[in-house]
Amino acid sequence: MAQTQQPSTEGKTIRDIHTKEIDLVDRDPKKINEEIVQVEFEDVIAEPEGTHSFDGVWKISHTAFTVSKYWCYRIISAIFGIPLALIWGFFFACISFCHIWAVVPCIKSYLIEIQCISQIYAVCVRTFCDPVFEALGKVFSSIRVAIRKEA
Repeated sequence: MAQTQQPSTEGKTIRDIHTKEIDLVDRDPKKINEEIVQVEFEDVIAEPEGTHSFDGVWKISHTAFTVSKYWCYRIISAIFGIPLALIWGFFFACISFCHIWAVVPCIKSYLIEIQCISQIYAVCVRTFCDPVFEALGKVFSSIRVAIRKEA
């Protein structure tokens, strides 16, 4: 499927994200599951020196593990993949909706209100606290400490 391009807005081309091509070879382009679910036969079953099964048993075990893991994953993903994709799509759509329509506006509103309050607070500090601290600074600036050793 090719990306459909919609009319240009202010020199920018708008692309429809629902029709973009997906890569059927590299299905984890951002490598989010690279270290988590890559479990091979050698990661799970290993025979140390001195305790080896028959070569045929080892080969059949390797094949049984690999094939059963492959087909079990395919069957489970065929049964549950689409329903879970719908659930996760709905979930992330709800999160996006809440973030766009509730969280960000609340934060922006808070920042606008706090800016007004911070200006009032700054005026109060400059009016009432600055003179007091300046006076205390002048009082304590005349204090001299001398250390003498008496023998």
